[in-house]
Amino acid sequence: MAIDALVKPFLLLPLFQGLKPLQLTEIVRRADRIIYRPGDVIIEEDQPGEAAIIIVSGEAVRLQNDEPGNAAQPIAEGSMIGELAMLVETVHASTIVARTTVKALRLTRSEMHEAMADDPRLADHLTQKITARLHRLAQELRSVDQALADIAGIEAIVQAQVPPAFTASPLH
Repeated sequence: MAIDALVKPFLLLPLFQGLKPLQLTEIVRRADRIIYRPGDVIIEEDQPGEAAIIIVSGEAVRLQNDEPGNAAQPIAEGSMIGELAMLVETVHASTIVARTTVKALRLTRSEMHEAMADDPRLADHLTQKITARLHRLAQELRSVDQALADIAGIEAIVQAQVPPAFTASPLH
């Protein structure tokens, strides 16, 4: 597969948007090209991760735990899975299996660290992207926290207004 075709999925991934074509090409050159057959496990839940996987072509599914009613979630072409593993030590939160033949790029942590050491601008870019993502997450958590506090406040007001005859009390 031509290098341009391998770079294309990176252009759509928010973490890599804004990098120069030469930087993306260098990342792709460092990546392992892998083919997964239908049914192959791409990443496994509760197992340590050491690389991110970018699905260049094909389809995969995220398997949910064995509880009834949990359907497999499709993972689209162009998706990156195990993203955190290419940067830091982590354990995978779910299992992802190839549904069709999947052509993928595997970016190992050691290769990404080497790329960042060789190109400090790449490290700066990734730091900025991850920092922005963490700020958005913190804001979302603050919003959830405020919503929960509002609900607790409303419940306290309602409880204060309920006549004693309607409150739950043990039967005598």
